[in-house]
Formats: sequence, C-alpha cells, structure tokens
Amino acid sequence: MEEKYQPDKIEPKWQRFWEEKKLFQAKEEKGKPKYYLLEMFPYPSGKIHMGHVRNYSIGDVVARYKMMKGFNVLHPMGWDAFGLPAENAAIEHKVHPAKWTYDNIDYMRLELKRMGFSYDWEREIATCDPEYYRWEQLIFLKMYERGLAYRKKSQVNWCEKCQTVLANEQVIAGSCWRCHSKVTLKEQEGWFFRITDYVEELLEWCDKLTGWPERVITMQKNWIGKSVGMEIDFPLKNKDGKITVFTTRQDTIYGATFMVLAPEHPLTLKLSKGSPYEQKVKEFVERVSHEDIIKRSSEDYEKEGVFTGSYCINPVTGFDMPIYVANFVLMEYGTGAIMAVPTHDQRDFEFARKYGLKLVVVIQPKETSLDPDKMDRAYTEDGIMVNSGPFNGLPNKEAMEKIADYFEEKGIGRRTVHYRLRDWGISRQRYWGAPIPIIYCDKCGIVPVDEKDLPVILPLNVKIPKTGRSPLPELEEFVNTKCPKCGSPAKRETDTMDTFVESSWYYHRYCSPHYDKGPFEKDKVAYWMPVDQYIGGIEHAILHLLYSRFYNKVLRDLGLVDFDEPFLNLLTQGMVIKDGAKMSKSKGNVVDPGYMIERYGADTTRLFSLFAAPPERDLDWNDQGVEGAYRFLSRIWRLVFETKNLLLNATLPEGEIKNKQAKKVYQKTHETIKKVTEDIERFHFNTAIAAIMELLNEVFSLPIDNRAPDKEVVSVLKDAVRTTLLLLSPFVPHITEELWQEIGEKGSIINQPWPIYDEKVLKKEEKLIVIQINGKLRSRIMVKSDATDDEIKDLALKDEKVKKFIQGKKIKKSIIVPGKLINIVC
Repeated sequence: MEEKYQPDKIEPKWQRFWEEKKLFQAKEEKGKPKYYLLEMFPYPSGKIHMGHVRNYSIGDVVARYKMMKGFNVLHPMGWDAFGLPAENAAIEHKVHPAKWTYDNIDYMRLELKRMGFSYDWEREIATCDPEYYRWEQLIFLKMYERGLAYRKKSQVNWCEKCQTVLANEQVIAGSCWRCHSKVTLKEQEGWFFRITDYVEELLEWCDKLTGWPERVITMQKNWIGKSVGMEIDFPLKNKDGKITVFTTRQDTIYGATFMVLAPEHPLTLKLSKGSPYEQKVKEFVERVSHEDIIKRSSEDYEKEGVFTGSYCINPVTGFDMPIYVANFVLMEYGTGAIMAVPTHDQRDFEFARKYGLKLVVVIQPKETSLDPDKMDRAYTEDGIMVNSGPFNGLPNKEAMEKIADYFEEKGIGRRTVHYRLRDWGISRQRYWGAPIPIIYCDKCGIVPVDEKDLPVILPLNVKIPKTGRSPLPELEEFVNTKCPKCGSPAKRETDTMDTFVESSWYYHRYCSPHYDKGPFEKDKVAYWMPVDQYIGGIEHAILHLLYSRFYNKVLRDLGLVDFDEPFLNLLTQGMVIKDGAKMSKSKGNVVDPGYMIERYGADTTRLFSLFAAPPERDLDWNDQGVEGAYRFLSRIWRLVFETKNLLLNATLPEGEIKNKQAKKVYQKTHETIKKVTEDIERFHFNTAIAAIMELLNEVFSLPIDNRAPDKEVVSVLKDAVRTTLLLLSPFVPHITEELWQEIGEKGSIINQPWPIYDEKVLKKEEKLIVIQINGKLRSRIMVKSDATDDEIKDLALKDEKVKKFIQGKKIKKSIIVPGKLINIVC
C-alpha cells in the first residue's frame, strides 16, 4: 500500500474493474425490488460542466446506496442529441452536425466514466440515431390516427436568429429559450400535439404527485391555468360578427364600458381596416409584437392602446363600447379579448383614466357610496350590486350563479372553463431534428408515411447555410417522393420535430434500448417503470416535465404502457455558482471538471459537490472547500496505512466492550450508521458526510498502541473503519474500493450489504441532565440512563455548584423534564 493517497492511480483501476465485471449492468429479476434512478440526460455540447458533475453525483449516491440496500437498480445514461447548438457549431466550425454531435458524445462519455458514475452503458442511447427516432415517428403516426397530431395555420412564436418556431413554453420573458434573442409573432402552418385533450388529467394528477417539489407542482398548475367562468358575446355595431370574451366576473358586466383586444387577435386589424385609425393600429401592433410578453402582463407595466374605430354593444346595457387594442391583453389568455370594467379592475381603471373612457360603478361597498368621478383606484372587493338591472341589491358573490343562469337563458353567454395551456406546436424549420413522417399529395392531401417505410431518415449529405435556414426544402432527393396512397409524385414534410419530443419518452426506451420491433418491450417497461427517482434542474419544470407527463398518457392510451405518470419522485437540484454568479464561459468563472479530476481526483470532486450544500440549494464553488475534501480523504487513507497490519489480523467486536473510549467509538459508529442512512433517504448528503467526518474524528481518539495493541480496541477500530468505508462508498467509490481491499475484505464494496445499526448499542448508559434553579442554568450532571426522578433530584442537590445557590433556602418543588433537565424552585 502506498503511503500517500494517489487518486490518479487508483481511480482508473477501479473504473476498469467495474466495467470488466459489468457490475452496473441491469437485468430484470423477479422477486427483487426494482429501483429506476434517472438523471435528465445531457445535450452533447462537448464537455461536461460542474452542473453535470453535481447532478450526476447526486444520482450516483442514490443508485449505489440502493444497490447496497438490496434493490435491483437501473441507472442508464444517454444523449439528448438533436437541436440547434449542433447546427450553430456546424456553421461556426464548418463541420457536419452529426460529426460534431458524435465526437462530443465520445468525449463526454469518457469524462463521465472518469467520474466513476455507476451507469449501465449497455443501455446508452442517442436521440439522433435513426433506431431511436424511427419509433418516435411511429408514435407520431399513431397520434395522427387518433387526431392527437394535427396541422393548422396559426400565429407562432418566431425566432429570427434560430430561424424556427418556438412553443409558448420555449419563450422566456419574450426571448428565445435557446439563444435569448427577441421573439416575434408570425402566421404559419405547423404541426401540433393536442395536449389540451389531457388538460384536466394533467391538472388532476398534479395533486397526486406527492413525491414532487411543491414549487414544481405550483408552476405546472399555473401554466395549465384553469379558470372557471363564462363566455359572453358582444355584437359588433354596424357590422356582422361578434367579440367573445371569457370572464370569471360576470357580476361586473353591467359596468363594462369598453372592449380591449390583444394585438394578436384576428379582429384587431380587420376592425380598423379602411378607417382613419388603420395606420395607427398597424404601427401599434407591429411595435407591441416585439415587446416582452411577461412584461406586458405585469401590473407595473405602462398600459398603452389605440382606438380601432369600431364599437361593440354591451348585451345587457345596450351601451356602445369603443374597441381598443392594448399591450396588456395577451392572445394566449382567455379569448384574447377583455370586457373592460374600469371601476372594478385596476388595469382597466388606469387605461380608462388615461384615454378618458366612461366609468360606471356596479358594486358598492356596504359602508360607503362610490362616485366614479372621484375614484382614484378601482374597487375590487365584494359588495352590493347597483346599476345592474334585476340584480340590484344582491351581494355580488351571491348573484354570480343567478347571473350565469340569466345569461344562458337569454342566450347572452354560457358557462365554460378556460385554460392557459395551448396545444404543443412541434414543427421546427431546422435541419438537425427528427423528420416528421408526413407526405403531401396534390390528389390525396396530407398522407402519413407507411409504417413499413419508417424511419424517414434525416439525410446527412447536406451543408448548413450560414443563415441557419434548413437545407431540407431544397434537397430534392429528400423532398421528392411518391404518395403512399395513389403513387403520384408528392412532397415530404421538411419541418423536423421539436427536440422536446425526443426527451418526452427516452426513459421508456432505456428499459429495452436495443429492441427492434417497437418503441420498447412492454414487459420490460412494466418491470422498470415508472421511474422511482428523477433528478434534474428546476428550469425543466414546465417544458420537459409537462410534455413527458402528457406523452406518457398518450402511450398509455395507445396501449403501450399501463401506468399514468412517468416519474414517482422528483428532485430539482440547485445551480453551481462561483463569484456570486452561475458558472458560464461568458462570465469567465467556469471550473473545468477535467482539471479537477487531474489535480484532486474524481472522488474529491464528487465529495465537494455533495458536501458543500444540500442538493436543492445552489452550490457556491469554493477552492478551499475542495482542498478540505481532499484532506479528508487523505486522512482516511493515512488511517488505514498506519493501522493496516492491526486491521488485517483483527476480528469484529463481540460481547460487551469494557474500554471506555472504545465503547464510545463503537456507540458513535452505530449512531453514524443511523444518521447517514436517514440522511441519504432524505437527500441530506451534506449532513450525512458531516456525520462520517465526526465518526472519523472519534476513531482517531482511540488509544492504539502498535507495539502492544489492545485486542478490544483494535476490534472496535476495525469495525469503525469498515463501517466508515461502507458508508462513504456511495459518495467516493474509488478510494473506498481500494481501502476495502487493503483492510483484507473480499469482493467489491458495492456488493456488500448496507450496514445496519443496533438499537441496543444506541442506548447510552449515561445521559446529561441540565440543572436550573428558579429557571436559571446553574450546573450540569451525568446520570445513569435508567435513573429515577428521586435519584436525579438527590444527585442534583449534592452538586457543589447547586449547593451554593440553595444554601439557607427552602426548596418548594422540583420539576423534571425526562432526559433533559431538573428545575429546582426555591
């Protein structure tokens, strides 16, 4: 055994051993509890970063721990390989996206293996492989058959820089989620998944995902955005047609004095056409289309609008309501039209005051009377209805259902439920993605590709234009084909699928990644799924996680799976930050994992990333902390080096331990087993590691004499060292494997059972009792664990410090809190 800890020698050795012995290769074993542990797979960008290291270290601890607890663990890895960065790199470096992607995969795979993660590499997948996306295309066809995949023209989010459409969920604060450039609106044909067919089930199951963070559940509920209310029709004045609004406040309709449309509303430009306001409306719509959507809906954003020149009629008052287009109305909420009630909505109030529009009070407070001319803000509380026809004098909340009944009876409106969630637009005008398996025939229209002709392979013989535009529409050998129905010349769809489609089902494919007769083997999916623990960033709370939930339900309804949700438990880890900011190349604060491995080893890198902060919190990178982690591992190494000969000849403790310090260490060992086990189960890795560090400190306190060793002390030493290695092995697997062999143990440490603590050992013979006199701390004493109240009182009164405070005083009573304190009242 080398005297100095040298991770560069031992880590490659054990990585080879694990691979040769196929220790992490998972197979279905009936009668053994399964555990599917999955971290969100990475995009092959070229190098792993510290965020990857932290995420995958968290998962690896759980996977190794569960293996030692007797579970049959599936812990796979793969690559989310399609997407824009590959195309951007192709343009920048003049290399094909496929070569760039596969070269990156090869390099990143080596980096992950150097970290010692317990992946089953036999199950590795890459989503850009035709053997993967052929089944995605098949699922698309099945969805098309059921009407769940459809094509329509719509206003879409367009990123000019990326030259592609974005789903609503991919627009973050008005910018592209990928390149951060401003997003504009554009009308275009595209393919959609009918996620809204599952909206109620998605919402209902939010409350059943008890293993998910409340924060993520709240974000998904808010994105689904269920609102119960009414749709009300407002006829256009002097024109055919109507404007339909959705409102949850039908009790205020008698106070609606103007109508406001979203710039994106289909009537906005039509209503101003041919009027003196046409140009102003056009300019306004164009300007607002470039504004941040999130800011437009915020309360403190300046409300702006222009008159369209048209009016609609309030169906209950007959009032001519001027129709405005305004920046604070969004098409994705409700119907994209708002009946404005300025006396009872603050945004409407500010807009009305700004543009001199009429105010009518329809809800009065019980105590006072509102004057619309003197109001300085909207009244938004409950009250009594006024100026509201047959509903005058009713409390507004009480009148809600009566008004709804009245509107439905008169044909003015109807009860309905609205959702913020819109169907998922999956068409992307980019090259590096899975082709959509559709053919367009002049005679037959839209025709799905025959299943026997799958996969529709993405051609590799292309060059990416500098503009980023997809080369597929100009690639004749790809575009030109024959209609599967009539055999006539036809054209292929040249859009590719949103890359979130690939990541919506990859966890199913891991269960049987080499299966060639379908997306996956049903019996293997039935064995492994659902995922027991999923780990990834909070930034995926809406996009990936919502889409995956939807996709799983579709697969269920297609008869491919028999469970409702894909992920039982979810952990969202925090970011890695340095110098007060998230690590990024642009900020110059990146720490290279490769450098960390070269200098300190993978175990030190893992240990620091797990010890520095709880998983759900941001980790603040600290060079001193890394040094500390390395010193801790070196200390363990030194302990084994210095006591190896004793450990090799020692036996484990049997019977009662008489040596006081040895007994203390033995007890501490069992306390640590309990603490670490409970902390790993709760993902409190930092406190688990701290407990092991405390145990090591106790071990160093043992009175060890190499010349004349005490057999009892050495047996406790062996037990403590052995336990320390077992408890540490999920966190730092290389050094623990090496030291396990050095102390004479056989086989891989990963195949050892997780240690079990003894409750009897945990029971201390003595306990600390605090002594208070009249509620003030005066002394402390040690008493036997089974001491009676009378014995505790007697010992307390004999304490020398206590005697000074009670001398000459009459003791009225003694109050004992079992196991904690005695309060003597004088």
